[in-house]
This record gives sequence, structure tokens and C-alpha cells, in this order.
Amino acid sequence: MKNIGFIGCGKMGQAMIEGMLGSKTVNRGQIMFSTSRMETLAAIEKKLDVKGTLHNQDVARFADFLFLAVKPHLHSLVINEIRDDIKEDAVIITIAAGIATQTVENAFGKPVKVVRTMPNTPSLVREGMTAVSMNSAVSGQDVEEVLKLLNSFGKTELIGEELMDTVPAISGSSPAYVYMFIEALADGGVRDGIPREKAYKMAAQAVLGAAKMVLETGIHPGALKDAVCTPGGSTIEAVAELEANHFRSAVLNAMKVCTNKSKALAQK
Repeated sequence: MKNIGFIGCGKMGQAMIEGMLGSKTVNRGQIMFSTSRMETLAAIEKKLDVKGTLHNQDVARFADFLFLAVKPHLHSLVINEIRDDIKEDAVIITIAAGIATQTVENAFGKPVKVVRTMPNTPSLVREGMTAVSMNSAVSGQDVEEVLKLLNSFGKTELIGEELMDTVPAISGSSPAYVYMFIEALADGGVRDGIPREKAYKMAAQAVLGAAKMVLETGIHPGALKDAVCTPGGSTIEAVAELEANHFRSAVLNAMKVCTNKSKALAQK
């Protein structure tokens, strides 16, 4: 594995580094990050035991795989700063929503390898879901190595770039919907007498277990739902109530407005 650089090292960048190190995908000497504040630099170096710098150009000159882990509006500024310092064969990896590969190419003003990703916050606990697309300059070997890095903190899925603005609705933003669902389940338990801390644990574990059933059995979610619903039982009563209150359509409508907003942001 080659050298990995992070320009910007917030929570997501740190989660990625921890995943790469924890899975032994890379060693500490293969990673360098940059940040704009000395206090942050010292704190991250102490926490992760990797080399940091206050100069983005240092990371650009170091990295074979360069993560631009900054907010969307900072990409053009950062690229302008490092344009002449990146390695000739470097792979540029974005993690922010709405940053098209063509936008990155245009900003560099020359042919570059660009991988566009959309990770999510569960990457912080190595259960992330990252959608991945790339431009035509990226080789098969590059893709293989990038996926190895991304899989160190979760799962990945290759998709066409034309679909990237739909990803926030299904995996980027959706943890927020799930947190709301867990909170609602816990509230229901508290209402019926279960202590709050126990209610959150029980609800969260039920959601985690259900998700693992989908991923590990390959059984259709509808069939898994049917298996829980015994005839005339309490579960089918609850399911019927959710249907009566437009549970599915509420989720679908939320996803649509999320996608519309993502597309609007990408056009700015």
C-alpha cells in the first residue's frame, strides 16, 4: 500500500484513519494529515500517533492517495493551493457531497485521477457505508486499493456518478432517520415503564440486529418482516398501524426532498 494523505482531519477524517490503522490496512508511517490550527494538530498527533502538518502542500507531496477531507466550499481554495504539488500519478479522493469529479479536474486544470465518495457517520464506529464513483483516468488497480482503504471502516458500493446525488437520501443522511426511529422506539418503551437507558439499548440493538439479518441472510426485508408477524399477533397490529399512518410513504417523501436538496446544492 502506498502513502495516504488527508487534507483536513475532522471527525470523518480521523474515523477513516483509525479504521485504516485498526484493520492494519496501512501502518502509521504511511499516513500524513494537515490541519489549520496548531492545537488541533497536536491533539490529533497525540490521539492517532501519525504525522501532521500545518501545510497542505506537504501532504500533497507525500500522498499517493490524497483525501480532500474539507467542507465543499473549501475545495477550490485547497486545490488551487496544492495544484502544483501533487504527485503525477496521485489519486484524489473527495468525501464531501456535491463535488463532481469534473469539478475537481477543472479546478486542477490538468488531467488527474479523481475518486468521488460519499461516506456516512457510522464510519466512526467502523460500520460506515460509502458510495464510490470515479473518472476515466482511475485504473482498476487504483480502484482496488481505494476500496481496500474504504472497506477498513465499513462497506462500499460502486455506483455511476450520475447517481451520487441520490446517495445522501439512502445512506448519507439516513442515519439521522434511523436515530429518530430509535428515539421513538425508546420513548414508547419509557412510556410503558422501561427505564430510559435500557430503552435506548434495547431499541438500538433491535435495529442493529435487524440490519444484520438483512445483510447476512440475503433474505428480502419483506420476508423477514413477515417472519416476525404471527397471525393475529401483536406485531401485525403494530405493522398495520404504521401502514395506516403512512410510515413507508413518509420515508419515501423524506428521501425525495433529501435528494432534491442534494442536487440543488451540487448545482451551486
